[in-house]
Amino acid sequence: MTAALHPFHLAFPVRDLEETRTFYGTILGCSEGRSSPEWIDFNFYGHQIVAHLAPEECASRSTSEVDGHQVPVRHFGAVLPMQEWEALAERLRSLGMHFIIEPQVRFKGKVGEQATMFFLDPSGNAIEIKAFEDPAQLFAK
Repeated sequence: MTAALHPFHLAFPVRDLEETRTFYGTILGCSEGRSSPEWIDFNFYGHQIVAHLAPEECASRSTSEVDGHQVPVRHFGAVLPMQEWEALAERLRSLGMHFIIEPQVRFKGKVGEQATMFFLDPSGNAIEIKAFEDPAQLFAK
């Protein structure tokens, strides 16, 4: 029996609310919820993310090696159905997105095989979007 998934909430710093609104709303297609002059709520694939105006917090980025790539240690993202992941990857490519890690399949033929892509929002927040052909691989050991 699988437990129902509940939306998560994530708050993160941004340097400018209007460029954030354009990136998450127009480029990623996230609908906007409540907002103020200091923050904006977005529906990020069914989860609540909140961009808080805090330019002084938008700076450092460490990486860690994963499957031959330098992955940003601090990142967030979503796990999408494969078809939706492929459509988003194509859409972002067509918009000229600069990828930290290009859309690709990681751990090919191994436990945890997944499609993944990494990119930055305008404030330097790293985002990973991934998908699994076999959703059971999400937590496989």
